[in-house]
Amino acid sequence: MADELVNVFAGSFAVSSDANDTAAPHPRIGDYKVKPHNVPDQHVRRERKLEQQKKKRMDFVNYSRKLVDGCLDEDDLQELGHEEMDTISAEDKKSRRKKFNPYAYQLMLSEWLVDVPDDLTQEWLMVQCPFGKRNLIIAVNGATSAYTKSGFRVNRFTSLLPGGSPQTLKPNEYSILDCIFCEITSTFYILDIMCWRGHPVFDTETEFRFYWLKTKLQELSALGQATASNPYKFISLEYCPCTAEAISHAVSTPTPFQVDGLLFFHKRTHYSQGRTPLVGWLKPYMLPEILGIPVSPEIIASAPSVNKLTLLKANKDLEDTTDDKTLEEREHAALLKSEKNALMKMETEGKKDRKSKGFKQVEQNGNGIMEGGLEMEIDQSSGRRRKNRRKKKLGDMEVEVPDEAPGEEKIADMA
Repeated sequence: MADELVNVFAGSFAVSSDANDTAAPHPRIGDYKVKPHNVPDQHVRRERKLEQQKKKRMDFVNYSRKLVDGCLDEDDLQELGHEEMDTISAEDKKSRRKKFNPYAYQLMLSEWLVDVPDDLTQEWLMVQCPFGKRNLIIAVNGATSAYTKSGFRVNRFTSLLPGGSPQTLKPNEYSILDCIFCEITSTFYILDIMCWRGHPVFDTETEFRFYWLKTKLQELSALGQATASNPYKFISLEYCPCTAEAISHAVSTPTPFQVDGLLFFHKRTHYSQGRTPLVGWLKPYMLPEILGIPVSPEIIASAPSVNKLTLLKANKDLEDTTDDKTLEEREHAALLKSEKNALMKMETEGKKDRKSKGFKQVEQNGNGIMEGGLEMEIDQSSGRRRKNRRKKKLGDMEVEVPDEAPGEEKIADMA
């Protein structure tokens, strides 16, 4: 009865009102939370989002200029015409009316990747993300500011970003970036780009934004070094196609940072404010269960204990059925290993050909010693060996062989 109540509450209770919010546990991992029925299918919402961005027409030059100047208002946000504004809770909307923050809710946020897209390998890109804080970076008027997702400024410094320091200040030049700040390495890892040198790219596709960002950073290689005029390094995150081979290679390759999770971007999505189904989020240990991609035992060990057993089983099943040739190779290697061990054992035992006379085989077993067929015992007190009489069978008769005195030759065998 108790288990049934737990299952009912797990399916009906949600930590957040947002569909597949990453602040809540993944709905499918470990089968400890049932997918709610009142949430529209993720596939449907993806198609709806792609259609909306085609129809959306907005002056992003004016929007980005207002954003860097801090003079955005609620009417500007309403002009965006996207459904992400519905994800803001009633309490947040109430607080926004009291004191509107123009820098709040400007980042594009992800959802849990629940429904795997059919076109994942063709139309999606994957980015490995480090542990850190998500920041909105605005470089304008000779200074660079870092804002949290909720719009509070947490840092102000100079940088070599266009418009971010007196050295790089030019008329009408400013930059807006989506970054993850790693405090341990004092590095801003650039996840996405919204504006560069006053040219907004909100309404461009993901593949173009990533390529453009990489090209522009190559022109400013000094951004990747910490100097007096650039105290924090700015490094772009690498992306790869969403094929099983590419993802497996990426998660198994060492990175300069500790990986927190994986972001999956649809190639045709524009940069939009708020949560979107066109950007998915997974932890590395979720790959076996969600995408059917095996990972290393070290990655599985990082999973929470509540669903570690389920993930271990899923990962083992994938490793056992990945390739028949690989399985045969493993069996052949095991056979060769067993044969090698048997040969080594034979060499260690040092088996020799027996000779008719003079051959003595000594084999110790506890306190007893076998020497030339005579059983000897060692007197623990004196340390001397005492030989027992033995019996030798001749035909149908048993002949008792007397003990030999130390130093005497053995009695010759009777013909």
